[in-house]
Amino acid sequence: MTSQRKRMLESVGFKVGTVQEFLGLSDAEMQVIEIRVCLAKALRALRQKKGLSQVAVARLIESSQARVATMENGGSGATLDLLVRALVVLGMTPRQLGNVVAKAA
Repeated sequence: MTSQRKRMLESVGFKVGTVQEFLGLSDAEMQVIEIRVCLAKALRALRQKKGLSQVAVARLIESSQARVATMENGGSGATLDLLVRALVVLGMTPRQLGNVVAKAA
């Protein structure tokens, strides 16, 4: 957002801030969300690169298509453990996983 737009919004009574401020999240909570988003994007990209459907991934990880969709959208309805397991099952190495997490920093 441009500083001009921010000033305009504030001048008419809006409070402009970050998602973290709005939700009252700690730095640690925000970092976990950022990690989840990076892992979710990586899962979708890896699934598509391998030409797999969400249903196919669900079968591989013994879960449901809806859960795979939730993971890919960064939803909290799927654990980080399941998200990481799905990436590993699709062939992501620990080093690649670390690189994905490092992007959240």
